[in-house]
Amino acid sequence: MSRKRKVTLRAQWLGKLLKELRLENELTLKEVGEHIRRDFTTLSRFEAGIQPIHQSELLALMDLYGLEGENQRNTLLQLGQEQTKTGWWEKYSKQAESWFLDYLWVESRAQTIRAYDAMPVNGLLQTPEYAEAWIRAVNPNESATFVERGVELRLARQRVLVRDEPMELSVIMDEAALHRLVGGRDVMKAQLRHLMDQSTHPHIELRVLPYSAGEHASPDGGFSLIKMEDPFPQIAYTLGPAGGLYLEAEQADKLDGMLGRLRSVSLDCEESVALIAALEKRL
Repeated sequence: MSRKRKVTLRAQWLGKLLKELRLENELTLKEVGEHIRRDFTTLSRFEAGIQPIHQSELLALMDLYGLEGENQRNTLLQLGQEQTKTGWWEKYSKQAESWFLDYLWVESRAQTIRAYDAMPVNGLLQTPEYAEAWIRAVNPNESATFVERGVELRLARQRVLVRDEPMELSVIMDEAALHRLVGGRDVMKAQLRHLMDQSTHPHIELRVLPYSAGEHASPDGGFSLIKMEDPFPQIAYTLGPAGGLYLEAEQADKLDGMLGRLRSVSLDCEESVALIAALEKRL
């Protein structure tokens, strides 16, 4: 059953940027509304990302706010075009919650992702067989078609690593994720080999947080730090029982520091690959 889409993250982002510009110009919603012949409640809905804004109105607002920088104007115009636009991921709406579809938009535009993964192996680094086993375990009552489409979605996400300008991915992986036999020995052996292969690419960094590190900075689980092009700030993304949560500013900075502490007690890249190779040989 497909789910009704809620407010998209990109619409919220556009609204947030427009509100910041309005406040910088010390204008009220009523004053701006009079300029573009809209009532203040409509302007409020624009800024909340609840109601899409037409490109002509967006251009009028940028002119009113004195936004002259070409990069900034292009960013807002692109967000305006994408606020209700469907991406390649929309066809998987039966396999993914709306908050995850928003994450796929962010991931598709990311320049860098730095992550700590406690469990499972990072989705961008999973083999089809590993992905299938994990999806089946998480969704035991779903159909074979659901699982198949879920695997297809996971593999489609991995295109960000092989595009003309690939995303830079840096992953710290808890050693526990390497020991858990997802899908059985053969599947896990292939997954470990895949991790070793992926680590040879210059835009992919893989480190392992070993058991020997003991207690560590992120006992509550994994998270990602995502950077898109300017003017978007670095954001943090974490997954909990209620779904995905995005954090900005001080909270993202806090997780940035946490990731630095995890990195300081992790194995370096060569040591990490050596550990993965040793585990693969034991299977």
